[in-house]
Amino acid sequence: MTMKISRRNALNRAAGAALLAAAAPAVLPVSAADAPAKLKGNIRHSVSKWCYGKIPLEEFCVAVKAMGIESVELLGENEWPTVVKHGLTCAMCNGPDSIGYGWNRVEHHDKLLAGFEQAIPKVAQYGFPNIITFSGNRVGKNYKVSDEEGLENCVKGLKRLMPIAEKHKVTVVLELLNSKVNHKDYMADHSAWGVELCKRVGSERLKLLYDIYHMQIMEGDIIRTIQTHHQYFAHYHTGGNPGRNEIDETQELNYPAIMKAIVATGYKGFVGQEFVPKREPLASLRQAIQICDV
Repeated sequence: MTMKISRRNALNRAAGAALLAAAAPAVLPVSAADAPAKLKGNIRHSVSKWCYGKIPLEEFCVAVKAMGIESVELLGENEWPTVVKHGLTCAMCNGPDSIGYGWNRVEHHDKLLAGFEQAIPKVAQYGFPNIITFSGNRVGKNYKVSDEEGLENCVKGLKRLMPIAEKHKVTVVLELLNSKVNHKDYMADHSAWGVELCKRVGSERLKLLYDIYHMQIMEGDIIRTIQTHHQYFAHYHTGGNPGRNEIDETQELNYPAIMKAIVATGYKGFVGQEFVPKREPLASLRQAIQICDV
């Protein structure tokens, strides 16, 4: 029986994988035959592997590199050697937490801290820039956490983590997700909440993953938010709304305009394609790169 792929399933399967693999290998040389497609260079392109689960990672790396994509992301440590072998990076590494199990409950802190203390030095050893993290859910089996209590709990836990992130120069990136359609009860579901978290923690090594699809569902006003709060955004994700599919004319977001707004902020990080293709996957990905290559 075929299991329906989802971000939640992919992340849950990958959680903790960063603690299982061996030390980083040396980067292998890239041959001239592997030269990528010529792009404008204003946007650094990445792609989330979980959206292309049926394509083996080796094959996927070859295909995306030919499109000019520099990164395959949301990978566990056991997958990092493959991207390095192909001359790619992992712009956003999986961490030891999960979407529903995050920093908004103090009883999670010791376990999360131990996991990140092991994972962050390994991310740094590979030379990757970011590791993802999550707020956790407001409501669970036997608890309910208010937004303010959850915010304060996240501040307490993440302040404990920042010294190791700062030491290894790895950015811990908390993702903003929608709680309306995909991730019921997820706490970090508005950009204002995430920005306030970053302000209270007060470290350059805590930033936000601004997921355009998710924030379009929750609050809209995408370009103004990017213009106002871009200093708190370490990474961006795409996705067509409604449906989280292709980012072309079949959905409501104007991605060329959004990419131009990102470029105008002086952003030098990555934009990760994180839509689930309905058509031929690699053709849809190639089209998305062309749309975002402003």
